[in-house]
Amino acid sequence: MMTGTANIRELVTRNIRTSGIYIAFVLIVAFFAILTNGTLLSATNVTNIVLQYSYILILAIGMVIVIIAGHIDLSVGSVVALTGAVSAVLVIKQGVPWWGGVIAALIVGLLVGAWQGFWVAFVGIPAFITTLAGMLLFRGLTLLVLGNISLSPFPPVYTKIAAGFQNGLLGGQGFDVFTVVIFAIAVAGYAFSAIRGRRNRIAYNQTVEAAPLFVLRLVAVAAVVMWFGYQLSTARGLPNVLILLAFLVIAYTLVTTRSVFGRHVYAIGGNLSAAMLSGVKVRWVNFGIMLNMGFLAGIAGVVYSSRSNGAQPAAGNMFELDAIAACFIGGAAVTGGVGRVTGAIVGGLIMAVMSNGMQLMGIDQSVQSVVKGLVLLLAVAFDVYNKRRAGAR
Repeated sequence: MMTGTANIRELVTRNIRTSGIYIAFVLIVAFFAILTNGTLLSATNVTNIVLQYSYILILAIGMVIVIIAGHIDLSVGSVVALTGAVSAVLVIKQGVPWWGGVIAALIVGLLVGAWQGFWVAFVGIPAFITTLAGMLLFRGLTLLVLGNISLSPFPPVYTKIAAGFQNGLLGGQGFDVFTVVIFAIAVAGYAFSAIRGRRNRIAYNQTVEAAPLFVLRLVAVAAVVMWFGYQLSTARGLPNVLILLAFLVIAYTLVTTRSVFGRHVYAIGGNLSAAMLSGVKVRWVNFGIMLNMGFLAGIAGVVYSSRSNGAQPAAGNMFELDAIAACFIGGAAVTGGVGRVTGAIVGGLIMAVMSNGMQLMGIDQSVQSVVKGLVLLLAVAFDVYNKRRAGAR
């Protein structure tokens, strides 16, 4: 049996959810690059986008797992505020070492996740209601922890978590060689993974894209990634928070695609009854999902407090909506069972580019909210349209 190949049209139409989000991202970047006369793609601004929206991308990683399982989490913004507040009180007021504040924030995030996981998984209260209550509860706890006042500043070493850079390790004239080398290694890793995946699909007689298209895709990805790396290298080097984000993306991509837990999450979101009949421990998986979301919210709380160099009672306001929007724009299904970590990251980057582009253009904040709302609505409408079209076949 011969292995089939697919042309460009077949590749796009075969999985429009996946291909469409990348096409949309490229078009949006090009659109705002033109409107801002190239400022959007300047080295300094590219670095700023990474720093300003890293915590939203971290939240989106956890949120997409929650959504795949058919749940939602409305409390993550308040958890970001609470974990940052705990860290600030310990480090700034109590004189605890910076790493002690980080550990405390992560522990609080895990406790929050365990608390909400208990009510969702074992009591049976829908996640929407549980996390809505959590949004109010943890915001109130944030006010109590901070005493209704802001705390700042953190020690310089703490602020380097989200605002620090790795540069100068290998030298370079006008650009940081270390940053370029790291991105080159990333490109090589992606190419190796793609080639191995293609060979495996061929071995199982699955349809793959024609060799020229495959090579073209690799070259295009390599060009974009290396351009991005070079832009960072000419600014301030490799951001610490980007290293953290890359580690989380790789780790959670493996968890969702290669682990038993990941398969169970998709099974629960796709067909709960079938998952239960198949022996999936639904309660414990749901508990793990909420526990993980609390942990990632703790990481985001550390990153945000480090970035803002302090803790504020209103920190994290509306973060949950940005994270949810990133997931749906990135292809996650409203009904669960569909979604990818990489899609959520791209969805978050689309939100980041739109926000940054409109800020550079001086567009009023109210108009920015209108645009974001319309984009989210269109993304969900697109998901509904695809489901109806698939059902009509």
